[in-house]
Amino acid sequence: MIHKLQFPEALNLAMTTEMEADPSVFAFGVDAQDPKRTFGSGKGMVERFGPRRFFGSPLSEAGVTGVAIGAALSGLRPIHIHNRADFLLLCMNQLANMASNKSYLSKRKLRVPLTVRAVIGRSWGQGAQHSKAMHSVLAHFPGLKVVLPSNPQDAYSLLRAAIRDDNPVIFLEHRWLYDVAGEVDDELGVPLGTCKVQRPGRDVTIVSCSWMTVEADQAARILEENGVDAEIIDVRTVTPLDVATIVRSARRTGRVIVADYDWTFCGFSAEVSAQVTEACFSELKAPPVRLGFAAVPCPTTRPLETLFYPSAMHIVRAAERLLDLKEIDLSREVFNEYERRFKGPF
Repeated sequence: MIHKLQFPEALNLAMTTEMEADPSVFAFGVDAQDPKRTFGSGKGMVERFGPRRFFGSPLSEAGVTGVAIGAALSGLRPIHIHNRADFLLLCMNQLANMASNKSYLSKRKLRVPLTVRAVIGRSWGQGAQHSKAMHSVLAHFPGLKVVLPSNPQDAYSLLRAAIRDDNPVIFLEHRWLYDVAGEVDDELGVPLGTCKVQRPGRDVTIVSCSWMTVEADQAARILEENGVDAEIIDVRTVTPLDVATIVRSARRTGRVIVADYDWTFCGFSAEVSAQVTEACFSELKAPPVRLGFAAVPCPTTRPLETLFYPSAMHIVRAAERLLDLKEIDLSREVFNEYERRFKGPF
């Protein structure tokens, strides 16, 4: 069946579907049971499944993540909800030293089917402690899978795949995506570890994930209006990474822009750039270009936030440099449009 859903409704449908099919699936986290229900993604779930399968937890990230890992090791399939990915740093020992290693250390006798949902991305005035993406850090550890959907369909399909996976999966949800609506086919499965060719093209490849795929769509539209055919590769799963799809596109276009939602230094964009360069060095017409956060902690004021975060404008300007184009007049374009509509909550 096809549904018209907003991003949090797609997450809700994915959790509901899996919880109805498998009694070992349950969800919990800080404020998960409060009236906002994690931006609406948990709406109606405590009423439907009861407080033993959907409940709030203490503000103790390390301790509660330990509970989630223990539940997974005991044969349950927990969905652990974090309001902000920044505070996954408080449970890195649990994730990087415990959850990621259990299968390997036990010769696959133990499984950790844990899904960790965490919010990333802009809102307003969040500052340096509520702005990190964390995917490059988490992807560094073998044994952890890291997922960043960019639309309601992938939010639904990839969350279902994450819940069913026997490995720990970190599922990162950009705050601005919660207001994005789209069609969701509830029978469509999307496996972890596959990129999506969001838009085919021949002149330049834009590799993106999460909200940057939305920015890439706007950039590609502007470029098309000016005679440039851009291909967009939506990464979706940072690890395991579908390198083959990215490399095929890079070989065809010869030019690559990696539009990442993170700092570029030691970030995911650096890994993609290295993979592309190693795989098709002689076929590239120019070195890959990386876009990401400005090299400072995230500022608090909205004008400075706009400078800190990359947008479609930055992608367009990068494409101009790669293709040696005359600068496109962007005076009539509206960038960071969602920023003007965002009213909260945080």
